[in-house]
Amino acid sequence: MKKIKLDIVGLSYSQTQSGAYALVLGEVNGRRRLPIIIGSFEAQAIAIEIEKMTPSRPLTHDLFKSFAQAYHINIQEIIIYNLVDGIFYAKLICSDGKKTAEIDARTSDAIAMAVRFDCPIYTHEFILSTAGIVIEGNDFVYLENLTEATEEKPSGSGTASYTSLSIDELKTKLQDALTEEAYEKAAKIRDELNKRKAS
Repeated sequence: MKKIKLDIVGLSYSQTQSGAYALVLGEVNGRRRLPIIIGSFEAQAIAIEIEKMTPSRPLTHDLFKSFAQAYHINIQEIIIYNLVDGIFYAKLICSDGKKTAEIDARTSDAIAMAVRFDCPIYTHEFILSTAGIVIEGNDFVYLENLTEATEEKPSGSGTASYTSLSIDELKTKLQDALTEEAYEKAAKIRDELNKRKAS
């Protein structure tokens, strides 16, 4: 199955889920964005490494990196390989130079390791076509089958405020959310639009 390379393009506080963050991955040389909801600890672990900050004591992901390097194990790549019931699945492809192994991981942890090992992040076409948001020029277009994808199941749908709006109002709000790069909010609005198309 063909792999599509992704870059981290954004990390922001979740507007709809308390204590969570929206991590946005972007298709390299493409227009699609993949929003993933992650916990605050994992968001901090990713942000600290991106900003090249050094905590006073090693974080869990730093400890894992030191442990792996002590035994000459390197992470070659991260693959977000599946999406089931709104949950992403990822794996680390590791090697000690002789043997290669695949290790299952939460997507947020896998990305926190990817930034530490400076290794590429990949996904597959079916995941981007299902959960991606397409950006065309200055306009944003949502994909027909887009569903909100998260690390953990959200406690509430957060869509109640959108059910009372008309389709035109929803489309306007979707454009506004995408212009502001509020991808999580855009995903919720898009879900409401898709629900109405299906009914």
